Amino acid sequence: MNNTEAKFILSAYRPGGRDAGDPAMAEALAQAARDPEMGAWLAREQAHGNAVTARLREIAPPAGLRDAILAGVRASGRDEPAQRAWWARPTWLPLAAAAAVVLGLTAWWRLAPARDATMEEFAVDFIDHGFELPKHSADLAVLKTWLGEQHGPLPEALPAKFAELHALGCRTLDFRGREISLVCFERGGKEFHVFVARRDDAPGAADAAPRFLERGKFVAATWTDSKNRYVLVSAAGMDAVKQLL
Repeated sequence: MNNTEAKFILSAYRPGGRDAGDPAMAEALAQAARDPEMGAWLAREQAHGNAVTARLREIAPPAGLRDAILAGVRASGRDEPAQRAWWARPTWLPLAAAAAVVLGLTAWWRLAPARDATMEEFAVDFIDHGFELPKHSADLAVLKTWLGEQHGPLPEALPAKFAELHALGCRTLDFRGREISLVCFERGGKEFHVFVARRDDAPGAADAAPRFLERGKFVAATWTDSKNRYVLVSAAGMDAVKQLL
């Protein structure tokens, strides 16, 4: 069993160890125990599940909901003029609000950096969990103008081989209360994601030469210039990232 298969199985693993006796779960748990990266991923997933469970326990269904549902079932055979859609009926609105709270909590946890995350860890987690680009353009100058309007840090001079890439779009993000920029590129069906932070906002190694690390299926490279710190994240592989830089 590899990490991808283990993650697929463990995504259904309930907090508290209730599924540990299942043979498939046991094999996936063993994989997580062998691989420190998988173990860290499982710990984050379990923390997320516990947080959502705790939030759900705080939500009480509205009084009389059971009786209202049963009454609706009994009345379903009768014709009622101008009936509201089920999702617009007053008895369902509190549940819709509760669902919105839980979904909001889930989205926040998925995209928020871990308390002690480095910029590289934040960048890899952000790409791994999926994201959207509010500004799309193949013109890097257009993207830099938009980032400037959003008060995001602007890349000064990307390595020369970035000129060979096709720009996709950009967005700004919050990292530890500071604005950082994300500019995305593509070449040969592979995406390259460049995070840009002001050096004072993302302390770390101040090396002009890139440093590389691998995390799961992603490769991350980080380097600095006189104003900014950069983190490049891609699933294209170590060779492709090194050739680009």
